[in-house]
This record gives sequence, C-alpha cells and structure tokens, in this order.
Amino acid sequence: MVQKYQSPVRVYKHPFELVMAAYERRFPTCHLIPMFVASDVVDEETSEDGSTHKIERRCALDVDAPRLLKRIAGVDYVYFIQKNTLNRKERTLHIESHNETFSNRVIINETCCYSVHPENEDWTCFEQNASLDIKSFFGFESTVEKVAMKQYASSIKKGKEIIEYYLKELEDEGVTHVPRWAPPSLSLPAPRPTSLSTSPPDLPKLAVTQAVSVPLPTDAKDSASQDAKQDSSTLQADSLTEILAGTPDDKLDADYIKRYLGDLTPLQESCLIRLRKWLQETHKGKIPKDEHILRFLRARDFNMDKAREILCQSLTWRKQHQVDYLLETWSSPQVLQDYYTGGWHHHDRDGRPLYILRLGQMDTKGLVRALGEESLLRHVLSINEEGLRRCEENTKVFGRPISCWTCLVDLEGLNMRHLWRPGVKALLRIIEVVEANYPETLGRLLILRAPRVFPVLWTLVSPFIDENTRKKFLIYAGNDYQGTGGLVDYIDKEIIPDFLGGECMCEVPEGGLVPKSMYRTAEELENEDVRLWTETIYQCASIFKGAPHELLIEIIDASSVITWDFDVCKGDVVFNIYHSKRAPQLPRKDPLGAHGITSPGGNNVQLIDKSWTLGQDYSMVESPLTCKEGESVQGSHITRWPGFYILQWKFHNMPSCSATNLPRVDDVLATLQVSSHKCKVMYYTEVLGSEDFRGSMTSLESSHSGFSQLSAATTSSTQSQSSSMISR
Repeated sequence: MVQKYQSPVRVYKHPFELVMAAYERRFPTCHLIPMFVASDVVDEETSEDGSTHKIERRCALDVDAPRLLKRIAGVDYVYFIQKNTLNRKERTLHIESHNETFSNRVIINETCCYSVHPENEDWTCFEQNASLDIKSFFGFESTVEKVAMKQYASSIKKGKEIIEYYLKELEDEGVTHVPRWAPPSLSLPAPRPTSLSTSPPDLPKLAVTQAVSVPLPTDAKDSASQDAKQDSSTLQADSLTEILAGTPDDKLDADYIKRYLGDLTPLQESCLIRLRKWLQETHKGKIPKDEHILRFLRARDFNMDKAREILCQSLTWRKQHQVDYLLETWSSPQVLQDYYTGGWHHHDRDGRPLYILRLGQMDTKGLVRALGEESLLRHVLSINEEGLRRCEENTKVFGRPISCWTCLVDLEGLNMRHLWRPGVKALLRIIEVVEANYPETLGRLLILRAPRVFPVLWTLVSPFIDENTRKKFLIYAGNDYQGTGGLVDYIDKEIIPDFLGGECMCEVPEGGLVPKSMYRTAEELENEDVRLWTETIYQCASIFKGAPHELLIEIIDASSVITWDFDVCKGDVVFNIYHSKRAPQLPRKDPLGAHGITSPGGNNVQLIDKSWTLGQDYSMVESPLTCKEGESVQGSHITRWPGFYILQWKFHNMPSCSATNLPRVDDVLATLQVSSHKCKVMYYTEVLGSEDFRGSMTSLESSHSGFSQLSAATTSSTQSQSSSMISR
C-alpha cells in the first residue's frame, strides 16, 4: 500500500532571500540533525544572469532502525538523491528527492516548493508532499513502513526548530536583510556567486535542504520551523470571515490549522488536507468546513478511507433531508416547547457549549404518543445543528478551537416508565442517526443522580454508542456530583443550575406529563412520520446492469435550461442526455424479474424503446460522463430544440483485465448475487427559463443543494460550452 503525505502551507514570516540564506548553513552537514551524516554535490549549474541555480546532491542518512533490520539489509547508511532548482527572479525553490538505496524494493518520492506568500511579499510559504511504496523488503515490509513513517513524522516536528535556529544565528551576526536578485544591467556591482560553499551569507545561492523522503529529515523539518511563532496572535489580526470563507481552491495554512482546528500531528494534517482535496475534486462548490471533515477523521482514527466513506454517506443524508436548512425551516411544535426538558445553558470551563437535559423529568411516552419518532428526531437534529453553530461562535469568542459541546443529563425521576418499549426504540434510532452524522461532537457527558434503574437503560443503549464516545461519560450517583471531582471541576460554580443546588436560573422546561388529550392515533402518527421522512426534493433510483434509470423532461420553449444535481451513492454510473422529437412510451417500471428486487429506496424506469435507433429516433446531446461512487455532480444543458429530453443513468461496465481471459471476480459475484443493487443515485432536476438562468450552478440554489451550514464556501461551476455545462 502506498503511504502518502501532504503538508499544509507553512508560512515563514521572513523574506524569501533571508530564509534561503538560513538554509545554506545546514550543509554539507547539520549538527541539529544527527542522522544526517553527509552530503556531496553531484552536479551544479548557474544561468548566465545568475537568476537560476540548480544543484544535485547525494545525501547519506544514518536511519534509526533496529540493528537486526540493518544487518539483514546489509547497509549502514541510506542514500538519497536531491535535485534543487532555485529561481531568484521568480523567488521560488523547487526540490525533488528520491531514494537511491533499495530503489528496486522501496520507492520514495518527495517534492517541495518554497515561494513568496501571495498576500505578503515579505513572507515565505512552504509546501511538501511525499509518497512511500514498499514493494518488498525481506519480509519486513510492515516494520520498514512503521519505522519510515515514524521517523518522517518526527523529522517534520523537529524541523520547527531548525530554521528558527539559523535565522537567530544570522540575526546575532547582524544579518537581518538579504537583497533581492536584480538583472546584472540594473544592479550595482556585486560578487556573483559561483559556488554554494563560498557564497556570502548575505547573498543567497541555493536553499539546499536535506533529502526529504519518508525516512529522511529534510525540508519537511524546516517547513514548520516558524510554526511556534505563528500562533493565534497573528491570525487574530486577520479577518476571521476571510479565513473561514475561502474558496475551495485555497490551501490550508499551518497557522490556520493550529488556531481553528487544534494541534494535529503532521500525518493528521496530511489526512485532513488529502481528504479535503478529494472532496474538492468530487463535490465541487459545496465541501464541508474543515472542522466537520476533521470530526469524521477523528471518529475513524484518521483512517482516510473509512472516514471518507462515512463522510460521503453523511453528506448524502444531509442533502436528501435538507438538514443544512433545518434551523431555518424547523419550528418546534408547542408540545415540545412545553414538555421537552432540554436546552442550552452557557458553557463549561473549557468554553464548550453546555446542553442540559432533565431526562428524569421528561415524559418520553407522552412525547412519542403526541409527536411520533420523526418529529422527535427532527428536534434532536436541530439541537445538534445549533450545537455546531455555537461551537463556531465560541471558537471566535475564546480564541481557541472548540469543536464539541458538553451535555449534562439529570436522571432524577428516572423510573421504569422511561423504559417503555416504543420510547426506547425511538431513543435508539436517534442515537444511531446522531452517531452516524455528528461524530466527535460530544466532548463530555455528565450523568447526574443516576438511580438504580439506570443500569438497565445503560445496558439497552450502550451497544449503540461508539466506544470513543462512551469514554467521555462521567456518571454520578446520588449527590456525589456536589463534592470534589464533581460538577464544579467542569462547570463554573456561578452557572450551576438552581435545580442542582446552584444559584443560576435555568430556562430548561420542568417537563411533566403530556396531557392524553394531545395523544394522536397510531394512524395519524404513521402518516406524519411518513410525511417527514419523505419530505425531500431529491429522488432515489436504483440502476442495474442492462437496466438504466431514465427521466423524461418535456421542453416546449427552445433555449430552456435543464439543471441537475445528483450524488452517486453506490457503484459507478455513466450519465447521458438524449433528445427525441418523438414522445417515448409511458414510463414503465423495470419488472426486475431477472433481478428479483423490489426497491423501496429507489425506482428504476426505462423510457428508450429497444427498437429505437440512436441517430434516427433519438440523439445524444452531451458527451457521456462517467461518475465514480461518492461523487457529487451538478450541471446544466441549454436546450436548442423543443421536444423530449431523457436523462439517463446507466451501470458503468468496468473494463476487463487485458492480461487474462478469465472472468473478473466482480463479474462472477454479480452473476451470483443478482438480487443486490448494483448502483444507486440520488438526484434532483429543474427546468429554468433562459432569462432565469444565471449561467452557473448557483441557479440550483433553489434546490437547496449546497451545504449552507457546513460549507466553507460555495463556488459556481464552470461553464463548458455555450450550450451545456457539466461539473463535478
């Protein structure tokens, strides 16, 4: 498996030339990096005007690996080749490095770039990415991978000190400014450097850094050197709005990560950046905020593949049920306002929003009988959405990252009536939905005055709660919460609610029994649940091999605009748009006799008759678009003729392996498991008049397709041709 690393943008608050002068002092060896044994110049050249300087070095490293592994490998040092190109005119340094030792068994590549900060020419930016691919290593592949990644991460962390050290050394020598390069005809006579080793400290030649590969402590070390000084004090001077509302094409800054996301290890930063980049490529214009992406990574211990899977599922769920607009559209019924015993109450000692739930005083049976599961679920989701909003506000107020909240649950009054089976069923479903879509939002759960019946309830619900979440539970029986180690350790005494012995008035409703006159019949509740569950502008469709899903759109006025927004929830599909002057037959449901499926989660309709001929009975108006699982696709087509347009999603046939004529495993499984869904899409379409179409996917704002609450920014898609536009 290939291990990858992508750094955030490291910003050095020093001019490019001064940073380069500091780099020069690290070679041929650096006492701050004991494992860096030596480096030899293999090749070096300078352009006529002195603006470009290239150098190639062979660097030796004494890798800190187990002695047995070194003996088996038969080497004492590991060698890397590093090629550096310094462009003084453009003020950039590009570095490429790869391993020379064991290059037939292990492939290590790294590229780095130093450049001028786009908004401040007196600052320097650094970016870096690397990859490690261990093909074979005497049966120790896993050990070598762990050693390499561990040393690489530590070298990046160590690098924060190195540049700082050499910049301070230059400052002590009185070197605080290095002049920029100028063409010889315009510059004053100055010594023209011919050798890196002889160039004076005030005239930088080449920012040669150590070879940076997975086991190599190189530029990655230096890249973060100024991090210690780039704390929240500088960022507070910047516009918070600009920082949080950058375009999806912007890059994460190391200072931004520290100020708004917290302290992350280099590899955790890399996972965040890579997942964010993947979302930018597949969910153009509506990627979640970095805080939200980070929650899903933490929930899966920074396993990027697992985090990506659950995040995509959650984003699809949010879109389908328009959760991003819940705070704007959801209005709690009066019975919830009167009898739901929960509410927000100041914040805890860590600055986290504090939510209080008096579960023991809540008539769960009455609420379920009066409202139904779906209304309760919507209310809990609105609480979570409000919690996300409050976390953002508290991050600004307290000047440090706050990404979760504290929940205080008072169980006084809890008894067997709370174990009413339909009520427990509703609670378990709420827990399941919240766990899947709001991971790592609960910082601490304080359970107070737990009665004897609590272990029974805990036994029922604990299996549905993530293990990491369960570790955040603190349970107090009786009045144990009043002493040392109790409530005052987590909440300021001044805001402890009055019903817990504090002096602060709490506006959480006291609850009580819901009047039976408010109860609704089972049929009414079922109808209400179905209405809320199916209340969405998006439709689902199932797609099978040989059975595409097709949607008919009749256009009366030419130059109308067909817009679409769909997500590929499962499998890979090919999206096509056809035009026909003939009206297709009435939509017919795929009998699915061959598949044996009835799909409550999506329909399957074919419109194009098998007797029709492409090019005669109907024509293709857009090039086929292959869409991968997890992608979100938006686009539009400006119609040229009236008639019937057919949007088609069909199963994408993977190419067979050319090296063998044997059937693919997937194909064999597909024939054996014909009853399983092959692909699934969730889509929304809209037809706009040309005068109402604004030439971009912002026209789909009416469809609520963007993640308004979670998205750092929403950018419009790019127009491809005057007649059509497809974007991912």
